[in-house]
Parts: sequence; C-alpha cells; structure tokens
Amino acid sequence: MSTSSRNHLGLAALLAALSTLGPFSIDTFLPAMRAIGDSLAASPLEMQQALTVYLFCYALMMLWHGSISDAVGRRPVVLVTTLLFGLASIGCALSQSLGSLLLFRALQGLCGGAGLVVGRAIIRDKLDGAAAQRLMSQVTMLFSLSPAIAPVVGGWLFGAFGWHSIFVFMGLIGFALFVLSWFALEETHHHAARQPLKVKYLLANYWQVGRKPDFQLLTAAVSFNFAAFFLYIPSAPVFLMQHLHLGPSQFLWLFGPAVSGIMFGAFLSGRMAGHFSPREIVSRGYWLMFIAAALNLAYNLAVDEQALPWAVLPLALYTTGMSLVAPSITLNLMDQFPSLRGTVSSLQGFCQTMMSSLVAGVLAPMAWSSPLRLAAVMSVLLVLGFVCRMGYRLRQGLQKTAWRGD
Repeated sequence: MSTSSRNHLGLAALLAALSTLGPFSIDTFLPAMRAIGDSLAASPLEMQQALTVYLFCYALMMLWHGSISDAVGRRPVVLVTTLLFGLASIGCALSQSLGSLLLFRALQGLCGGAGLVVGRAIIRDKLDGAAAQRLMSQVTMLFSLSPAIAPVVGGWLFGAFGWHSIFVFMGLIGFALFVLSWFALEETHHHAARQPLKVKYLLANYWQVGRKPDFQLLTAAVSFNFAAFFLYIPSAPVFLMQHLHLGPSQFLWLFGPAVSGIMFGAFLSGRMAGHFSPREIVSRGYWLMFIAAALNLAYNLAVDEQALPWAVLPLALYTTGMSLVAPSITLNLMDQFPSLRGTVSSLQGFCQTMMSSLVAGVLAPMAWSSPLRLAAVMSVLLVLGFVCRMGYRLRQGLQKTAWRGD
C-alpha cells in the first residue's frame, strides 16, 4: 500500500502507549527495589525474582497473544489484557509479602506483552513495505520514551509517596489504556482472515514457524542484540548506585542516553526506508553496535573509576545501531508467514523475552560486580547476534546459488 505513515500518527501513538506496559513494569520499580525488599523482608537476590518472574510470564504469554489475536481479532486481546494488567498492578500495591508480590507480578507479566505483540500485527495488517517500516519506526520512537521516563517517575513516586504508589501508577496506566483502546482502536484482523482457536492448530502453526532455520537465525540475532543492551537494565541499581555513586532519582543517567539512541535509530530507520535496502540498513546498524561495544570495552580497560558521562555514552551509540537493525529484521520475519503474522510476532517476542529473563536471572547477577565484566558480556552477546545474522545471509546466498543452478 502507498498510504503515508503520517496519516497513522494517532495509531502510532496508541500502539506505542500499549507497548509501554512492558518497560514500565520493568523500569518503574527499579529505584525502589531495595526499599521493597526491606519492607517485605526479602533479600536483594529474592527481590531480583520479582523481575525474573515477570519476564518469564511475559515471555510465556507472548506465545499466545498473537495466536489468540489471529483467532479472535486484535481488539479483544488488547482490551482484556489492559484491564487485567491494571487489576494486577493494584494487587502488587496491596501485597504484604514477597509471595503475594510475585503472584501479582506474574499476572502483570501475562498481560504486559499483548500491546507489543498485537501492535506489530496491527501495523502489518494495515501497511506493507516502506510504509510499514516507517510506521513501526514511529511506534519505536514514541515507545522508546518509556524506558527513560519510567525510572524517573518511579524514583519520584517512591520519594514522594513510597513504593506502593509505583504500582498504583501502573494500575492507572492499565485502566487508562483500556479506556483509550475501547474508544480508539479499530479491528484490523477481520473474520475472513482468522485462524481457528484450537490448541492442536496453534501448536502446528508454531511448529511451522519455529522449525524454519531463517526464523531461528533472525530471531536469535534480534534477541542477542537486545540482550547486550538489556544486560544493563537489571544491573542498573548496582551499576548506577554502587559503581557510579548515584541516587534512586538519578536513573536517567543510564536510561536517558540509551533511550535517546533508540529514538534516533528509529528515526534513521524511518528516514532510510525506501532509500536503502533492508540489508544495507541492518549492516549500518551492526557497524554502530560494534563501534559502541569496542568503545565500552576500551573505556573500562583504561580507567579504574567510572565517571559520567563516559560510562554511559557507548550505550547511546549501541542502542542507535540496535534500533536501526530491529525494524527491518522484524518485518522480514513477519513477511515469511503472511497469514500467521500474530503467531510470528508472538514466537519472536517469546524468544527475545526468554533471553531477557535469562540475562536478568543469571547473566546480570554474574556480571554487575564489575563494569568491565558488564562490557565484556555485552560484547559477547553482540558477537553472537552478528554470527546469527551472518548465518542467515549465508543461507540466503546458498539458496540463490541453488536456484540459479550454479
């Protein structure tokens, strides 16, 4: 289609807002994690599970959000999940024990990813080609504000009203998005295109998508690329407060540069769409990520004491490259299965979030004791992502050679 993405700015804003539930659930409560642990008599390692449980459930339900939306439509999934997210957030605010908090965090996780997964499918329902890439870039630019705003808002709420207010705020976001979606979100996946909602059929669809090597390689590439940055998210309390000696209200020093990079990369992706091939855009993104990882390693090898802004500037460059790469690869993935875009989006989101859960629960606690170790793990994850992308390129080259009969 040739529809200009300018005509879809309102849709981009709504989809970006729906996608904020995920990062807000992760980032808003980071400044208060220590205080929540003290209040609930939980150790720092036990409190880390409030993030890991959320991510695990977030990933698990991502397998179903897209598939259910393929069967019943996009709009019902968004409405149900935003309402339940609001109720789960209020449950977190009222929790009196770690077990209760983890239960409601799990429910938040089951609902928090619907906007992101279903939003991708909505974009692809309405647009294709460069127009779809531009709209996805607009959503990314607007959505990427939330990781910068969330910890700042969380720190302010915690300082002014205590940690319970953070979850009340999340609940208000969920309820507000339910109301907005009720009035402003139209159905884009009509009855004629819907798939049967049967477990056997859904599992067959997952098998059809998941067994394809191209899907595996591209999904792994995006997941490793994001994991290299996400490593710093669960490590933020230690990285900022212990290594950089900042306070709970100063998390913007990490999230500000990183999110600025995401927004700038999304802006570049939208501007380059239609002027450069997706392959060229992805290659330029990887160049930026490798330069950023090298600078991060070099800085940490050169100094004994971390200092601002140099400790965080490489992350801004890295996320610029990451944001250049992601839209092109994501659209490529969904174009491989035109009738199963929701399923593809779900499976990709599941794999990426499971990787993030592994990073939060295992890699981050192993690496956050040293900024140099964080930089080294970041570099290793980037290399793994690049290897997966090159594996995909190699397969494409071999397939073209075989098709020509060379």
